[in-house]
Amino acid sequence: MADTPHYHINLFWYPVERCWVADVPDLRPCSAQGATPAEAAAAVSAAIEAWIAAARSAELPVPEPCYSPALYAAA
Repeated sequence: MADTPHYHINLFWYPVERCWVADVPDLRPCSAQGATPAEAAAAVSAAIEAWIAAARSAELPVPEPCYSPALYAAA
C-alpha cells in the first residue's frame, strides 16, 4: 500500500509461546508472530495493512505514527 504510514514496530522474543512477536504500539491491537524476527516483521507488515484497511472500511480514524521508544525510555 503506497500511502501506508511508517509505524514503529517493537520486535521481541516471547518465551511462553517460543516465538518472535512484532507489535505496533500506535495501532492497538496490531501484532504478529513468527519463528524468526524476519517472519514476525513480514507478518506484522501485512497486519498493519489489514488494520488500516479495516479502519478505513469502517470509517474509523487511522492514527498518525507517533510512538517513539526514546520518549518512553526517558520517562
